[in-house]
Amino acid sequence: MVDTLAGMAIARLPLIAIDCPDPGALARFYGAMLDWKVDVSVDRASVCPEDGQCIAFHRVADYTPPTWPTRERPKQMHLDMFVDDLDAAEAAVTDLGATKHPDQPGTSYRVFLDPAGHPFCLCLE
Repeated sequence: MVDTLAGMAIARLPLIAIDCPDPGALARFYGAMLDWKVDVSVDRASVCPEDGQCIAFHRVADYTPPTWPTRERPKQMHLDMFVDDLDAAEAAVTDLGATKHPDQPGTSYRVFLDPAGHPFCLCLE
């Protein structure tokens, strides 16, 4: 670390932004899954807890989802979320519109696709 910053962060990360075709739909999906507040405008939306980091969603007209695990259009990012019960969490997120990915490389986590095709994992702590 640079001496002039001794013990200080160079930057803060108030939110993560995700490209998608429908920001409102994706915000409502993650808002319901995480029980976070949803805020929707025309081309952007976000979900935020009472305190902490937010997830924002930005409209991209020509959005094409990743084709994970193939490399044709690799994932650019994914979210890992902790759950207490994988079976119960799987049922809940699929009810919200997630799709369980056919490729499941682990046993302590499960891979899903959100409604815009972004992979995310539900993981046991």
